[in-house]
Amino acid sequence: MLLSTPRTADSFRDDPVLDWILRGGLFCCFLGHGMLGVSRVAAWTSYFAVVGIGPERALALMPWVGWFDVALACSVLVFPIRGVVLYMVFWTVWTSLLRPLAGESFWEAVERAGNYGVPLALFVLMAPVGSLRAWFQGVFGPQARARIVHWTLRLTTALLLFGHGMLNWVVMKPLFEQHYSLLGLPALATERVVGGLECLLALAVLYKPEPRLLWGVALWKMATELLSPMAGSPFWVFIEHGGSYAAPLGLAFLVSRSRVTAPFAQTATP
Repeated sequence: MLLSTPRTADSFRDDPVLDWILRGGLFCCFLGHGMLGVSRVAAWTSYFAVVGIGPERALALMPWVGWFDVALACSVLVFPIRGVVLYMVFWTVWTSLLRPLAGESFWEAVERAGNYGVPLALFVLMAPVGSLRAWFQGVFGPQARARIVHWTLRLTTALLLFGHGMLNWVVMKPLFEQHYSLLGLPALATERVVGGLECLLALAVLYKPEPRLLWGVALWKMATELLSPMAGSPFWVFIEHGGSYAAPLGLAFLVSRSRVTAPFAQTATP
């Protein structure tokens, strides 16, 4: 089993399915974010202002930042390099933190856990084994790496659900009101219901991440994020949230393989 006795010395690392799930999610995240930068999103000027860059200069810089993100997205599909993936972790953490630093709710950064949790899981998945000279060589073996990836995706999925839930339930984000009104639903009441439901889903993922639950979470995230382009936002906004779909899908694959669904995975035997 994946988290107990591997089929080979490192069958977990050699299985391409999880690798492609994570790489696909990271590709979408950076492609969507990059293309939004290329299109010069006016709202992003407030994030550039955090580091002292004015609106005009910010709009001039956005396409450069955007195309660099697109190049990184392509690189992770064609030839993923662990150092580049580590950079992607730091970049996504920073861009997520820019939102509360610019005066938005802290839950905006939590809700984007898929952006930084997925590259972090991929970074661990790419960890070399048996080479003391390898960059960022871990002392853990394949079983420990499997548990770390499992919990990285598990916490990522719970955080992105909880963050989105709190933006609905507590912050009552005006953008969500537009989304629910588009469906003909009472906006304020729907925000309360959706927020409470997503917080419960986050707790369920932490307690017992069954594959069916995780598939449902992935479909739920796709459906809710589709409301943005339906309400008039660029379709790249939906693409940018690729990590929010990849995290529960990757975790569903791991759980299906391992059958470890208890709150804490079994410790590997030496």
